[in-house]
Amino acid sequence: MISRGTMLAIVAVAMLMMLPQEAAARMAFEKLTDYDFAGTTYYSVKNLSLYECQGWCREEADCQAAAFSFVVNPLSPSQETHCQLQNDSSAANPSAAPQRSANMYYMVKLQLRSENVCHRPWSFERVPNKIIRGLDNALIYTSTKEACLSACLNEKRFICRSVEYDYNNMKCVLSDSDRRSSGQFVQLVDAQGTDYFENLCLKPTQACKNTRSFANARMGVSEEKVAQYVGLHYYTDKELQVTSESACRLACEIESEFLCRSFLYLGQPQGAQYNCRLYHLDHKTLPDGPSTYLNHERPLIDHGEPIGQYFENQCEKSAANSNSNSPPGTLDKIDTLPVSLDTIEDPNLTNMTRNDVNCDKTGTCYDVSVHCKDTRIAVQVRTNKPFNGRIYALGRSETCNIDVINSDAFRLDLTMAGQDCNTQSVTGVYSNTVVLQHHSVVMTKADKIYKVKCTYDMSSKNITFGMMPIRDPEMIHINSSPEAPPPRIRILDTRQREVETVRIGDRLNFRIEIPEDTPYGIFARSCVAMAKDARTSFKIIDDDGCPTDPTIFPGFTADGNALQSTYEAFRFTESYGVIFQCNVKYCLGPCDPAVCEWNMESFESLGRRRRRSIESPSNETKSEDHMNISQEILVLDFGDEKREFFKADPSTDFSKDKTVTIIEPCPTKTSVLALAVTCALMILLYISTLFCYYMKKWMQPHKIVA
Repeated sequence: MISRGTMLAIVAVAMLMMLPQEAAARMAFEKLTDYDFAGTTYYSVKNLSLYECQGWCREEADCQAAAFSFVVNPLSPSQETHCQLQNDSSAANPSAAPQRSANMYYMVKLQLRSENVCHRPWSFERVPNKIIRGLDNALIYTSTKEACLSACLNEKRFICRSVEYDYNNMKCVLSDSDRRSSGQFVQLVDAQGTDYFENLCLKPTQACKNTRSFANARMGVSEEKVAQYVGLHYYTDKELQVTSESACRLACEIESEFLCRSFLYLGQPQGAQYNCRLYHLDHKTLPDGPSTYLNHERPLIDHGEPIGQYFENQCEKSAANSNSNSPPGTLDKIDTLPVSLDTIEDPNLTNMTRNDVNCDKTGTCYDVSVHCKDTRIAVQVRTNKPFNGRIYALGRSETCNIDVINSDAFRLDLTMAGQDCNTQSVTGVYSNTVVLQHHSVVMTKADKIYKVKCTYDMSSKNITFGMMPIRDPEMIHINSSPEAPPPRIRILDTRQREVETVRIGDRLNFRIEIPEDTPYGIFARSCVAMAKDARTSFKIIDDDGCPTDPTIFPGFTADGNALQSTYEAFRFTESYGVIFQCNVKYCLGPCDPAVCEWNMESFESLGRRRRRSIESPSNETKSEDHMNISQEILVLDFGDEKREFFKADPSTDFSKDKTVTIIEPCPTKTSVLALAVTCALMILLYISTLFCYYMKKWMQPHKIVA
């Protein structure tokens, strides 16, 4: 018999099972273009792609937002990027005011309850404190912004292309129009406390209500200027090599990994270079719209690359431009006036001077040299006549420059750390671009550009220097590789004299030295003391750079560029000769000490590489570059120096011979095997002899005495 309470429980469970199940929350992202929010950055890394940065934040559970920015360098084939992961962001606070930031994509992690969340880097484009007047299709009330965005993805009555969410009144407005809808007046207006969102999970065929086409952007700015801005300041989502403009257009139309809004066609392919670039941006996405291109100045340097043709998607053909009274192309001519400077050519120029890439048309010739230091790159310039102008690092003309007034010798120091000079580093190679400019503001054809590079590599023992003109103005490459000096071991007594023969207990100074005039520092580890016959060894410094027994051999301390340790002489029981061998590696600049422990106490020993910092350029060299050095010393007991056979051989010079030489021959495999066979044969012969003896004795008949 089932009780009444049990029956009610069964009915309640059945009713709950009949209710529609709410979709599980799925991870998605919203993106803001050229906006930045305050937040706590817990990790940052350079030279990642936009999608690597966003994917990293997706995989990190602590990441709440990712700030991706890039620096535009007109002379570089790639944009220098910076990715910051934040575990706390003010973007979730409706009252927080975002800051405008050029070349910035700010991505915020969301949890949306919808089965229609797309597998794209971001699902919505967010424009803070903006709305579109009218064009509303549905009005609902939701408690959170995420619920409003989920409602847009779940909408089935119409295609939801945009959303507006009022944080104060919890109003959620869904619309089938967006900023690109045609046939009606669409304009974003200010609305404090309300954000505008565009759905980026749409299929390419759903981006417009009707026909979607691609055409040159008509916005009152010349096509050439727009294309030039796009090539420098748009982040390229995908690059292709195509045979024609129509193929590039088709690639944008069918792109499914992101919603392609525009493309840049660079003309016929040249070799293996890409000539089609696809973008998720268009001028509607930019906060300033067409003013972004109008206010942008032309680059001071024309690097000779094709500008290309820029096309944007359009939803039907707008009729607004046909009502204009101005003739077509009038606004396209709006542009900044070019700057022209008159330069006087020296009449005394010879053909040799004219053709030299290190001379300009004014007759000034430049002798540029590079000196690689531990913390900076020194660029030294000498001229054949007094120079007036400035020298600076490209892209850092305000923070890394020197004004030159009527001088024929001057120098610019490029810092290797920080952003003041923007020196780039890749695995021990530090590079920068230096500009010699006559005018204080603009660059002309008479100016010179030098690409300088310092290579810190222990495996290389050569210094190379070369110059190569690139384009107009000519860029000249200067490479310098400072030589890594070989280290040496010196053992000194208390009077700082180098010794070869000592007695047990003598206080000695063990030193590993390199010249002082070098940008390198050294550290030592895996140091071993060996007997002269190499049968016994004792590790005095371990693989981490810490002493194994400080009472016998203390850790290393720094003395200028050298390492030293003060210890008392010891020897092995069966050998008077002691050989020291150490593994020495290099750092760019002084090395950080290792933190060691002995008898519950911590101390430092200079035997480990400097830790690498993500923000600062690495000062380490390649881990496989190292050098082994050794030194032999003779250690006598008290009174042993009176014996004749302990006198040092005058032909032996321990201070010069750094190679471990074992005079006593060691047994080889062949000799050991021969000895074993001989012993086995002797044992077999012995056993055979005994066997024959006892067999003979046993075979003889015993005499019987009557």
